Amino acid sequence: MTRKRTTTLAGLMLFLFLAAMPGPASAGAPTEQVQSTVDHILGILKNPRLKGDAAKKERREQLREAIFARFDFPEMSKRSLGTQWRKLSPNDQEEFVKLFTDLLERTYVNQIEAYKDEKVMFLKETLDNNFAEVQSRVVSGKGEEFSLNYRAHRVGTEWKVYDVVVENISVINNYRAQFNRILANQSYEELVRRMKDKQIEFKGDKK
Repeated sequence: MTRKRTTTLAGLMLFLFLAAMPGPASAGAPTEQVQSTVDHILGILKNPRLKGDAAKKERREQLREAIFARFDFPEMSKRSLGTQWRKLSPNDQEEFVKLFTDLLERTYVNQIEAYKDEKVMFLKETLDNNFAEVQSRVVSGKGEEFSLNYRAHRVGTEWKVYDVVVENISVINNYRAQFNRILANQSYEELVRRMKDKQIEFKGDKK
């Protein structure tokens, strides 16, 4: 698989929960909780009442609710910004979380609804105190296979996903590289301006 192809998949797969096969018999809480979200989202996509353009708004609201329950967007925002995060005021951090969350949501929500016939097989999980990686392998309807791993950390009794790794390419690292190029050559203000421009460009998606 080429790097361009893999990077594209990394973007497409961020919120792409697929038709899940049973997890390994020894699966712990991280795998169980990720798979539970998989099943929930799959149920939303299969619900006849939520199909079609007429139900688009309600369908997407339900998808967002399920996704927000499993993904830790503040942690994803922090990691995507890297060392710049510590330089921001609490208000600026809050603004960035909102912008980054909106960017991710609007960019990839269409992909959740567009994919079909893919299968995901949960393989194993690795634990390191309050961190875990849930490893899986995706098989497309055409028989193509690639790895899809969820990195999560414990928040209370929940395991929250803060990164997705497709064929060894981290979605968060990919965003960090893009953001760092802007920060190195221009400024944080320019990064925020571009994100706001993208927000305006996407305006109307929730309608």
